[in-house]
Amino acid sequence: MLNGNQTWIFSNKPTIISTGVVGGPFEKAGKIKADFDYFFDDQWCNETSFEKAHTALIEKASDFAVSKASIAHSDINFFLHGDLINQITPSSFAAKKLNIPYLGLFSACATSMEGLAIGAMLINSESANYVMTGAASHNSAVEKQFRYPTEYGSQKPNTSQWTATGAGLAILSKNGKGPKITSATIGKVIDYDLHDPFHMGAAMAPAAADTISTHLKERNIKPSDYDLIITGDLAYYGRELCLSLLEEMNISIPQEKFLDCGLELYSSSQPTMAGGSGSACSALVTYGHFINKIKNKELNKILVVATGALLSPLTVQQKQSIPCIAHAVSIENGEV
Repeated sequence: MLNGNQTWIFSNKPTIISTGVVGGPFEKAGKIKADFDYFFDDQWCNETSFEKAHTALIEKASDFAVSKASIAHSDINFFLHGDLINQITPSSFAAKKLNIPYLGLFSACATSMEGLAIGAMLINSESANYVMTGAASHNSAVEKQFRYPTEYGSQKPNTSQWTATGAGLAILSKNGKGPKITSATIGKVIDYDLHDPFHMGAAMAPAAADTISTHLKERNIKPSDYDLIITGDLAYYGRELCLSLLEEMNISIPQEKFLDCGLELYSSSQPTMAGGSGSACSALVTYGHFINKIKNKELNKILVVATGALLSPLTVQQKQSIPCIAHAVSIENGEV
């Protein structure tokens, strides 16, 4: 299964048999609202705290994923999930209610592809029959932890991003119909000694470029072998920086073939500054929008490169730099 030093090739091609994608009211006003299964009417999600609302998002997404897969929660061997809140407690509380053997994950906003890669590895090695994996975030809970409570109305620079409220989950199986997971490249932690927590795109762009370069080299393929290469959460400024870094590596990707989940989730009229972010962002856009495009045969083969900034409020207060990571997963139309 190992190809090179960082890439797995999945010979059994695990199948994404279903997904569950839910969001909040801000996401309902976005440009891919048709790709969601459900929207909560407000940020509270019928709960008494934003952290409990965060858990409710995960539970709701799991209900849709399981229902569409026509299986029971008890049929799932492992639940792989992560978020951005202290010690990924929303994921852990959701896992308690779901009562599925649980592996908590943290790669910040790259968690969605970390889970998909590990889940595919479990299925490919016949270590599981069904795996449910995904990621979630909640705007108000994350803002309160990493920046300022939204009630403060604090101003932000144009380079900052809007944390998505939502949860995206996928159920993987060794059999069944649906898009196939064919490979994954696990990223390294990359740190360019950047310190601005309001410019995540610049911090994460080098990690994305490094993982894309490694993936192409270890698989001995070209960017043109994919219909699209999709990054997670670089948003406007990070995407431009990543393209420049790739050009320096002699990797040329046409603008129209290089998309970013942070730019696909919301409409241009929404006040998201540079674009969307949060560990839910790439999960929502991938498991909703792009999986639907593959199912509808609008796309045949994509590479999703989710990016994460591995900082914490404590490291920011101690003036440390922002280490980042990116994980890549290739997904193909199972009928091709």
